[in-house]
Amino acid sequence: MKKNNALGTKLLMLAVTLALAAYFGVQGYLYFTDPLSTTLAYNYQVEESVSLSGYVARTERVLEDDASGLLRLQRSEGERVSRGGTVAAVYADQASLDRQAEIDALTTRIEQLEYAQEAALGSEVSLKLDAQIMQSILDYQSSLAEDRLVKAEEHGGKLRNLVLKRDYTYSETEDLSGQITELRTQLKEVRARAAGSVRYITAPAAGLYSAVVDGYETVLTPESLEDMTPSRLTAVRADSGVRSSVGKLILGDTWYYAAVMSAGEAEELRENGGSLTLRFTKSVERDLPVELAFVGPEENGRAVAVFRGETYLSLLTLLRQQSAQVIFHTVEGIRVPKEALRIVTSTAENEDGIPETTQTTGVYCVVGMEARFKPVEVVYTGDNFVLVRSAAPADRENLRLRPGDEVIISANGLYDGKVLG
Repeated sequence: MKKNNALGTKLLMLAVTLALAAYFGVQGYLYFTDPLSTTLAYNYQVEESVSLSGYVARTERVLEDDASGLLRLQRSEGERVSRGGTVAAVYADQASLDRQAEIDALTTRIEQLEYAQEAALGSEVSLKLDAQIMQSILDYQSSLAEDRLVKAEEHGGKLRNLVLKRDYTYSETEDLSGQITELRTQLKEVRARAAGSVRYITAPAAGLYSAVVDGYETVLTPESLEDMTPSRLTAVRADSGVRSSVGKLILGDTWYYAAVMSAGEAEELRENGGSLTLRFTKSVERDLPVELAFVGPEENGRAVAVFRGETYLSLLTLLRQQSAQVIFHTVEGIRVPKEALRIVTSTAENEDGIPETTQTTGVYCVVGMEARFKPVEVVYTGDNFVLVRSAAPADRENLRLRPGDEVIISANGLYDGKVLG
C-alpha cells in the first residue's frame, strides 16, 4: 500500500514538473520570438511645393556713369539712400584721392582720442568698449566662416578702430587734449587743400542702393511681366547697352519673381489663394512671404506665374536669375510609421439599447510595462509614414499621443493593457 502511495506521489510530481517546464518553455519562446519593435513619435512638418527657375524683377533706376575721374562709392549693397543723399565721390586725380584718405585717417584718429578722453572719466565707458570689441570679433569670425569677405573687411576695420580706442584709454587726459588740438589743425589744413578737387554723385530719388548693373534693369520691369509669355521669358537677354560703374537705385519696396510653370499648376496656385512661401535655393537664408500676383497667357500648356513680395527687398538686390521653391501647403503633426497604425473595433449599446460597432484608429504606446491604445486622427499620409494628431477626449489626457511617446510598431497579440515582457 505504501509502495502504491509513493509511486503516485512521484508520478504527480513528475506531471507538475513537466507542466511547469512546458509553461516556462512556451513563455520563453514567446519572449524571444515576440517581434516587439518600437520607435519614438516626434513632431514633423511636410511641405507641398513646386520647384521653379525664374527671374527677380524690381523697379530699378540706373545711375548716370561718370568716368571723368577716380570713383569712390559711398554706400554699401542694399543700403537705403534718401533723395539727394551722396552715392559716390569722384576725385580729380590720385593726389585728391590720397588727400581724402588722409582726411579719413585724421578724422578716425580724432574720434578715437575723443572717445579715450571720455573713457577716462568713468569705468562704464571702458566696459562698454570691451563688450563692443568682443562682439566685433564674433562678427568678424562669422563673416569669415560664411566666406563673406566684404562684410569681413568692414568688421575688421571696425575692430581695429575699437582696439585703438581701447588702447588710448590708458593715456593721460592732458596728453590726449594736446594731441586732439594738433590733429584738428592738421585736418583743417588738408581739407583746405582738398577743396574743389572732388565732386559728389547724389541719388535722384529715394531707394535701395546696389552697385551691380546687369543689363536686365530695362528688360525685366514689373510692367513687362503682366503679359509675359513662356517663350518671351525664356528668350529674355540682358541689354548690353545698359551699364554704369556707379550702380543703381531700387525704388519702392515691392519685388517680383517670374517663372514658367505648367498652366495646371499655376491654376492650382491661383485657386489655393492666400499667402505663399518662396524659398530661394541659394543666396537668401530665409523663407519669403509672397502672393501670386497674376498668371500670364497660356502657351503650349505653360504659363508665366508672377509672385509679388513686399518684404526683405534689401536681401534681394543682387538676385536676378534664380531657382526657387514655392510652398503652397504645409502640414504639421506627429510622425509615426504606417505600420504602427491600428484599428480597434468595439461594440457598445446606444441610448436605445441597440448594440453599435465603432472602429477607432490609433497607436499602441509603451506606458510603463504595458501597451496602451491612444486614438489618433491621420492628417497626412506619406510613403512610409503618417502625420497624426491626438483624437483623445478632452477629459482623457492620459490617452493623448505626444511627441516622445514610445510607439509600438509590431508585437504579438496586442491589446490595451497587455503586459510587455
